Amino acid sequence: MAELQTLIFDLDGTLAETERDGHRLAFNQAFATAGLNWYWDIALYGKLLKITGGKERINYYLSKYQQNFHPPIAIDKFIVELHQAKTQYYVELLEREKIPLRLGMARLINSAREQGLQLAIATTTTLENVLALLRTSFDPRAVDWFDCIAAGDVVEHKKPASDIYDYCLRQLQIQPDQCIAFEDSANGVRSAVGAGIKTIVTVNEYTCNENFTGAALVLDHLGEPETPCKVLSGEKVDYFTYVDIDLLQKLQRNSEV
Repeated sequence: MAELQTLIFDLDGTLAETERDGHRLAFNQAFATAGLNWYWDIALYGKLLKITGGKERINYYLSKYQQNFHPPIAIDKFIVELHQAKTQYYVELLEREKIPLRLGMARLINSAREQGLQLAIATTTTLENVLALLRTSFDPRAVDWFDCIAAGDVVEHKKPASDIYDYCLRQLQIQPDQCIAFEDSANGVRSAVGAGIKTIVTVNEYTCNENFTGAALVLDHLGEPETPCKVLSGEKVDYFTYVDIDLLQKLQRNSEV
């Protein structure tokens, strides 16, 4: 079995809880500015999250909830411009209100760097959103810590297709058994597992009831020494209270199962 070389992270919902009080608010602000009386409340947004990608989400919303809406310009152009406005509002929101990383994330990423592991991001969100979150919620230098940032439309098919993870593997020139992925949703798990990558899930309020078949571990969060994580399902490993590099190496080798 190859040695663990790389950790690949999803962004929204995984690195930070950005959906409910980040992206959702930015979508609503973009709608209001465009003179649209649309409002995505917390419950509706949870349903819309089943559709990956912001432009795809708007398109789905139109087809499902606004079937009589006719934009003043071509529909594709309308969606692109609306999504661009949403991205601008989201970046501005991050600049005003820092969204913290999820519990255990900063510790794990810093430990990976100290031990010489590669870091990567595989996400359906735009590159602008990735850079803004890393800069405001983690460290202004954090962008340079990641050996590959695969974001947005860099691949044709978004999650749950495996394209984004396949892209990361090619860019980093590694094999699936040399890395571990971190996700928060069933679509993310299907994407990473579809690429042959062992995957750890940290659930959130939107994804806690999803089906994570194929995930190596499903947790409430990564944990800290003083704040233990809870194992919801997954492979049998020695008792642990938080995710560290030693645990990841055991999972990757499958030696303690």
